[in-house]
Amino acid sequence: MSHELSPTARALLVLELIQNKPGITGGELASRLRVSDRAARRYVGILREAGMPIESVSGPYGGYRIGRGPRLAPLILTAPEALGLVMAVLQGWHGAVDGNHPVATGLGKIVQVLPASSAAPIEAMRHVSAHNPGDAAASPDPELTAAAAKACESGRRLRVRYRAHSVQDREMVVDPWAVVVRHGRWYLLCWSHTSNARRVLRLDRLTQAETMEGSYALPADLDPVREVEEHLADGWTYEVEVRIDTSLEVAARSVPRKLGRLQPTDDHSCLLRGSTDDPQWYATQLAATQMPFTVTQSAEVRAEVRALADRLIQATEEVKTTKA
Repeated sequence: MSHELSPTARALLVLELIQNKPGITGGELASRLRVSDRAARRYVGILREAGMPIESVSGPYGGYRIGRGPRLAPLILTAPEALGLVMAVLQGWHGAVDGNHPVATGLGKIVQVLPASSAAPIEAMRHVSAHNPGDAAASPDPELTAAAAKACESGRRLRVRYRAHSVQDREMVVDPWAVVVRHGRWYLLCWSHTSNARRVLRLDRLTQAETMEGSYALPADLDPVREVEEHLADGWTYEVEVRIDTSLEVAARSVPRKLGRLQPTDDHSCLLRGSTDDPQWYATQLAATQMPFTVTQSAEVRAEVRALADRLIQATEEVKTTKA
């Protein structure tokens, strides 16, 4: 392969090999390029003449690596690396993707230098709606996330396989409206033809995404972030209703929207209505609000609240010791 490459192309390949494996030896470079050790050293010399800070360390643990110098060495990223980098940036970025901020221009440069097949999904990823990220996100698959974002950009229908909590993967046909980062998680806001309803799918639970024939139109005045916020507690397996013995105003400051919607009943109480696939998680979230409540619907959530209460009581019991 390398015998057909020009000296410049071989030098660039050496740069990529050193970036991908810091500490690579001259012998390893020669083997990968299928050239002599002397020729491999010559290509390293070409990079140094071009201002690349290539360092070499002798000894059994030595080799070549990119050092620090007056010039920034060109970065050679694989498509998965570029996708992962864009996802990481978007998770913590709140600004415009097309502005003059260094983050925006840096993302633009990544897109410009990639092959078209890799640039298209990354360009779609740049337009993901990111808002108020958290620190404990589950990391979705970069390629599946990019496929979903690209389908949103192109208005193409998707066939997906989705892994719900403790449930076997299920196949769904959806119109993907937007990919949104919310509270540190990645979501796909969509219309599910399988359920004939709006759905908010967690992208870390997506196991397959296949573009289908056919297009669709977005709903008028769609606000993806608001829609995701309002639908995070909709459409799951167990319908939940909780009476909270405090005013709506007070409850709204402590109850996360992901648990459901609050509705006033009187000046001293309100109702929380939502749904969940994970009753144990829902019970712990309710307990974390530190407000008096009663679970009036979902036997599964009620059972998990009792189990949580029993564990907390056991944790306060004194350890009995016996004297010899």
